[in-house]
Amino acid sequence: MKSFKPIPPDRLPDLLRGMPKAELHMHIEGSLEPELMFALAARNGLSGPFVDVESLRRAYVFNNLQEFLDIYHQGTLVLRTEQDFYEMAWAYLERAAADKVLHTELFFDTQTHSGHGLDAGVVIGGLHRACVDAQLKLGMSASLILCFLRHLSEAEAFDALEQAMPYRDKLVGIGLASSELGHPPEKFARVFAKARTLGFRLVAHAGEEGPPAYIWSALDALGVERIDHGVQAMQDRALVNRLVQDKVPLTVCPLSNLKLRVFPTLAQHNLGQMLDAGLVATINSDDPAYFGGYINQNFAQTFEALGLGAQQAYQLALNSFESSFLEPSAKRACTDALAEFFETFE
Repeated sequence: MKSFKPIPPDRLPDLLRGMPKAELHMHIEGSLEPELMFALAARNGLSGPFVDVESLRRAYVFNNLQEFLDIYHQGTLVLRTEQDFYEMAWAYLERAAADKVLHTELFFDTQTHSGHGLDAGVVIGGLHRACVDAQLKLGMSASLILCFLRHLSEAEAFDALEQAMPYRDKLVGIGLASSELGHPPEKFARVFAKARTLGFRLVAHAGEEGPPAYIWSALDALGVERIDHGVQAMQDRALVNRLVQDKVPLTVCPLSNLKLRVFPTLAQHNLGQMLDAGLVATINSDDPAYFGGYINQNFAQTFEALGLGAQQAYQLALNSFESSFLEPSAKRACTDALAEFFETFE
């Protein structure tokens, strides 16, 4: 790994803010800020259980993943038109560009929205249009990963895959999200095998609240290339050895882990240990509107809590680009920009 001149501690926040980076674990529905949620509800003639933005924000206190998902899915009810999905994605993309994100891979699902009576094309059309505009207007690349909801059946996942096929060219990958406990990855082995034959890149949430066994299953039963979260891997030395040997990326979401009580405090997060072990870890925001921070806030608060420095910042940013589904030439352009930033940072 490259080494750079020492960065004074008081300059580290500026380095983290200005550093080129990629974001690989961000649910676009989880970027729906209360202000936009209320605006879309008003435009679509909808009302909800919260009277104003502040009462909604006060509800963002969760004891576990399921409590979060309950209010998260309620928020998605305001999304009714292709323009709604465009505006939600565009709001995130503008913020990501300001955080020096050069590339992002957005998670989304259609099953939530088809349950509200929407066609998959409405969802994908709006999101993809925002991704195209991000390249044209913001100079950043963005791609889409369709996630299956693991609390639903594999048959329903097959249906979601079939409904998305007319828009195949607008998607880069397939993922697995939602309630982890009680829904092991092997439940979706056949639909992931089908997605692989169709040429999709494959990822899956595993080892957030679930045990290391779920990470093994995601690798072996689903054949994924990336593990989303994966923090429980540190409980299993054999698993850590495999992840290091195979250079399997882990898309870690520190503030999400804190908000959902995976770790009692940020100072107890194991990200530093993961890097020390040689794991290909990255920092991401997961559901930033709900979890108190976009990607730069995740970097800043985690680095302060764990006492990480410039060398770890470079490694995490490098990992993010190398773990992305960008074409090789685009990856090189991003990693070159990262190296140049560190070499010229004053």
